[in-house]
Amino acid sequence: MSTITRDQLLTLEAYAKARPDFRRRVMAHKQDRSVALGEHLTLFFEDEMTIRYQIQEMLRAERIFEEQGIQDELDTYNPLIPDGGNWKATMMLEYPDEAERKAMLGRLIGVEDRVWVRVAGHPPVFASADEDLARDNAEKTSSVHFLRFELSPAMIQELRSGAGLAMGVDHPAYQAETMVASRVRESLLVDLA
Repeated sequence: MSTITRDQLLTLEAYAKARPDFRRRVMAHKQDRSVALGEHLTLFFEDEMTIRYQIQEMLRAERIFEEQGIQDELDTYNPLIPDGGNWKATMMLEYPDEAERKAMLGRLIGVEDRVWVRVAGHPPVFASADEDLARDNAEKTSSVHFLRFELSPAMIQELRSGAGLAMGVDHPAYQAETMVASRVRESLLVDLA
């Protein structure tokens, strides 16, 4: 697994100087790493660059400069970097209207376990969700979940050979399916060893 180490991070001062350019590069990079599933659910696929940005932003926002605090952020975010045989994604449920959001988060309990990826010719791979802690309860789900999709060597090989890639969600209160755009598919291939 690729991990970010303390010596790869910028100090708060150095990050303040580098931030505008780094932020532009990360935002451009993220455009090729997101997949909308319907109108309200989006997957943002993480990699070393997106996680490095998240760590630097947390250190900046929280003004963390002590070694233990920095290590805590590394320990929290490094597990979100794909390890060569999987994809890891942040799943966002977005409902702008507060009343609708509250109602839908109540109806969408378990949705994180019903999100899938499918390499052409293979059955869908459903996400392993929220491995760090539960993000739902008996009344509602969270609007943010962390997903991992484990791919077999055969799936990886077929993706490299040009197989199509679809993603979707199959939940009683929310269904969607899409073919992944070629630019996103190519970006995600980089994550696979």
